[in-house]
Amino acid sequence: MIRMTKLTDYGIVLLTHIARDPERLTRNAPELAAAAHLPLPTVSKILKVLAREGLLVPHRGAKGGFSLARAPEEITVLDVIGALEGPIALTECSAHGTERCDIETLCPVSANWQRINRTVLGALRGITLVEMAASFGPPQGLFAGRPARGEARAGS
Repeated sequence: MIRMTKLTDYGIVLLTHIARDPERLTRNAPELAAAAHLPLPTVSKILKVLAREGLLVPHRGAKGGFSLARAPEEITVLDVIGALEGPIALTECSAHGTERCDIETLCPVSANWQRINRTVLGALRGITLVEMAASFGPPQGLFAGRPARGEARAGS
């Protein structure tokens, strides 16, 4: 089974909570833990990793917390998974190329695995935090009334 870890799943949930209200400058770990119904130590750990990987900006002080490093429509699910899991590859040759494969010259499916991997990466790259936040209900703040990426507005 191909599956991402719980921490990655939680990371997407936490970033989606932040993206849901883009006008709000920072969110702190206790607030996000309560909103996502997750343990505070887990949330703190994930936020630190996401900040270290450049998806969040940490802010110190009494009104400190974390903010998105880029606009939510510029952060993809692939970015989050890559930050928390590392590069995505369905097979060894997808991750490192065929030069690391012992049966490269005999493998009849290598090209298809490369194609499948590119398709999966493209799908994950095609979903942004704005689109993930849409599952919470209508977008809030600056993104209210904007169509999702690739969709036309009604009457357009």
